[in-house]
Amino acid sequence: MPKFLIIRFSSIGDIVLTSPVVRCIKKQIPSAQVHYITKETFKSVIDNNPYVDKVYAIDKDVSEVTGDLKKENYDFVIDLHHNLRSMQVKRALGNPSASFPKLNVEKWLKVNLKIDKLPDVHIVDRYFEAVKSLNVKNDEAGLDYFIPVSDEVNIAALPITHQNGYIGFVIGARHFTKQFPEHKIIETCKLLNSPIVLLGGKEDAEKAQRIESAIGRNIYNACGKYTLNQSASLVKQAQKIITNDTGLMHIAAAFKKDIISLWGNTIPEFGMYPYKSGTNSHIMEIKGLGCRPCSKIGYRACPKKHFKCMEEIKVEQIVSNCR
Repeated sequence: MPKFLIIRFSSIGDIVLTSPVVRCIKKQIPSAQVHYITKETFKSVIDNNPYVDKVYAIDKDVSEVTGDLKKENYDFVIDLHHNLRSMQVKRALGNPSASFPKLNVEKWLKVNLKIDKLPDVHIVDRYFEAVKSLNVKNDEAGLDYFIPVSDEVNIAALPITHQNGYIGFVIGARHFTKQFPEHKIIETCKLLNSPIVLLGGKEDAEKAQRIESAIGRNIYNACGKYTLNQSASLVKQAQKIITNDTGLMHIAAAFKKDIISLWGNTIPEFGMYPYKSGTNSHIMEIKGLGCRPCSKIGYRACPKKHFKCMEEIKVEQIVSNCR
């Protein structure tokens, strides 16, 4: 019985993007045991995946679980993080392993010199490079996200205005330069004239309250009120999702939702756009800006102070794409 360890420490979206590899290993090597190591913060993303037999989680350092991992005697380690920490795991275990092309040089060239050497390959397909030697192939079935029954949100618990359908609007992101501006969210919601659920974490609750107050109708503020899995349930039940480049975007893709994704300082060409989402999905971005992408991750503020990459996205086009 072959035993495999998959490494991906963070974050929500990146872990969801590994789900096709997990599924395909388990389905194409039925006798396989699949283990997964991640950070404790993100354990809930993988905990309910039926294709994963065991989850190891760390708080700060891989040494917390190294002893237990050594006892597992893995046949192969699949490194889908490819950083110093994952290298520490592989070195400590000494098992055969493989990783994927992370494209750090190509991303650096695009960000810093605006030289485009990026391949037109989604990161999911790059992840499959790590299991090529196992003869595991992409089944093209898209992403997975599994919600435990206890975390399914009963739509009857929402305001009556939202019980016959709503648009989910993901208002947060880890970095400011990946967030659609608050005033434009308000403008968009007013033009939509549809029931809207604002989605995000506790860190987005204050902003969501301001948005709710500015619109005053058709808005349900779910930010910070639900767990990640419960928020995923609200995404699953939405008619459409408007979202920044963030974890809930990939969860929406796992449920094959129609997604209107809004791109600021990052670009889809990095290979992390919605993977096999709904047939009426749209990527919205401002092409041709000399300063974009300014980072492969993001900043606390626009380095140029104009934030054109988000400010110039037309709210009328967002509304049109929602119809």
